[in-house]
Amino acid sequence: MILLIPLLALLVGVGLAVFLADFSLIMPVKGIYGQYLAVACLAGLDTVFGGIRSGLEGKFHRDVFISGFVANTLIAFFLAWLGDKLFIDLLLAVALVLGSRMFVNLSLIRRFLLTKWQDARERRRQQADLALAQMQADSGS
Repeated sequence: MILLIPLLALLVGVGLAVFLADFSLIMPVKGIYGQYLAVACLAGLDTVFGGIRSGLEGKFHRDVFISGFVANTLIAFFLAWLGDKLFIDLLLAVALVLGSRMFVNLSLIRRFLLTKWQDARERRRQQADLALAQMQADSGS
């Protein structure tokens, strides 16, 4: 159940953005601030997927999630800002690292859920086989 909180928050955020953009209540952030915001969003998504993964593994801790969310966002923002000051495009490096971490987390989430589904299917098959064997043993006696 606690796994649904980050996913629900993500969906609400996307829904609000789409809703508010349709009514022109918010305008796109342009220029360098838009890039900073994009990096901060990537950091937030990385943390959300990491939280979902740790929740599925039974290792989720709210304080680690919140501190990781804030720290990842600030570090990504700071690296993008520092890259601008040094005339080095660290924005791409940050996006590459966060993007790869998101794909790793998503692949681990997918693998965990697929394994869980396959295990449940195998358990149901074994129970059906056991029930069938029991019925045959009862009818043979």
